[in-house]
Amino acid sequence: MPQHFLLSTENGIATVSLDRPDRKNPLTFDSYAELRDWFRGLVYDDDIKAVIFAPNGGNFSSGGDVHDIIGPLTRMNMKELLAFTRMTGDLVKAMIGCGKPIIAAVDGVCAGAGAIIAMASDLRVATPGAKTAFLFNRVGLAGCDMGACAILPRIIGQGRAAELLYLGRSMSAEEGLNWGFFNRVVEPDQLMATAGDFAARIAEGPNFANMMTKTMLAQEWSMGLEQAIEAEAQAQAICMQGQDFTRAYEAFVKKEKPVFQGD
Repeated sequence: MPQHFLLSTENGIATVSLDRPDRKNPLTFDSYAELRDWFRGLVYDDDIKAVIFAPNGGNFSSGGDVHDIIGPLTRMNMKELLAFTRMTGDLVKAMIGCGKPIIAAVDGVCAGAGAIIAMASDLRVATPGAKTAFLFNRVGLAGCDMGACAILPRIIGQGRAAELLYLGRSMSAEEGLNWGFFNRVVEPDQLMATAGDFAARIAEGPNFANMMTKTMLAQEWSMGLEQAIEAEAQAQAICMQGQDFTRAYEAFVKKEKPVFQGD
């Protein structure tokens, strides 16, 4: 079990949250590294079908801890700083490459690296009070942190991403919904139920095929159209050899709901 974040699993769904609610769940060097390693390990865990990254104590995450991370960074040399920024970027790579769809359930503060975690998730649900801020320039840094300049424009568009990254201002839940960052905005008492519904529907689905979908969504960013179509042809042919494809056909013939097994 992890030492620096909370983890529970049930019915193939892993629920993760940071565990410092008194300080709005900031990240530390240890929690960054442990989250990175845990998401990397998900590639080999067939028991987990989907992940919910949840808030704790009314907040998602306030980003890097001011005292535990920001302060020490001001005293590091270039080699140490680059090791840190590569490590934080590796968390995003691990989330994208873990093979499991991730649902971010966002409440309250969702700032800095917390906003990046939400951005790197596959689906995002929020409460009306959620405030998402890519506030790196407010601490004297560039907005290009942990893949923000690559991923955020693909979700909300170049101009809107530029506004958030240059100004460091909070994006309201309403803006996030209208801009396509959030898939749903629900009342606080419905947040986990809505995220859980997404996760349950994914977990009941064809898990190998879902992994392939996640892989293609990431890999096709850097492909031309012809490459993408060929890659999808190969991916779909691989899925057609799976037993879940046959199960779906046989269930359709019998007018039953297919029971997928991820093979």
